[in-house]
Amino acid sequence: MSERVLVIIDDPFESTTLVAALRMHEIDVIGEARNEAVATNMQRRLNPDVILLDMHLAGNSAIQIAINLRKKNPLIGIVVLESCVDLRLIGDTNREIPWGTKVVLKALASDLDILCNAISNSTSSARAQDEVEWIHGSSSLVEKGIQDLMAHLTDLQVSTLRLVVDGKTNAQIGREHFVSEKSVEQVISRLALVLNLQPDRTKNLRVQLVGEYYKWLGAPHH
Repeated sequence: MSERVLVIIDDPFESTTLVAALRMHEIDVIGEARNEAVATNMQRRLNPDVILLDMHLAGNSAIQIAINLRKKNPLIGIVVLESCVDLRLIGDTNREIPWGTKVVLKALASDLDILCNAISNSTSSARAQDEVEWIHGSSSLVEKGIQDLMAHLTDLQVSTLRLVVDGKTNAQIGREHFVSEKSVEQVISRLALVLNLQPDRTKNLRVQLVGEYYKWLGAPHH
């Protein structure tokens, strides 16, 4: 039996395009929601088997929405579309995502077979309380390189990088992490080393770090 799917994407064009493609692949999309309030109402009325949602809903935490909808139905399958290869870059972690969730990189969403398989398998994963599964498929060399690189960064280093991107000074970062400015300098130096950013008097190190961050955030294919 085909799973009944509720799609939660706030971009109308993206939602309409994806829903049309899913229906062509015989996925039973029973509704579309742009925000949590509508999604909650539709879940109550339609009782979907699976929710498919975009991680980057404007002004909302997609993870929190998934948690709230799972509370209403502990067996509902969850498939998340994500453009970033490591959630720490946006301040989230796998630990916060409900069990059994399938995370599909947006770059793979155009491969409907991969997305449809994730949808079909999500309900059994929810019932079994499986670990969160990242579906990378045939990721580009860029994405694979970023995945390998991020695996070498600690949570503290990633958090420091995000604060640098936010424009925080070393003193502000130190207060945020309850460490000295010297420790922050050492973390930033270690980041530069891991990221292979060579000393260059013509380039500001922080500017280089910000550039690397935004390059990874969407794993661009170039």
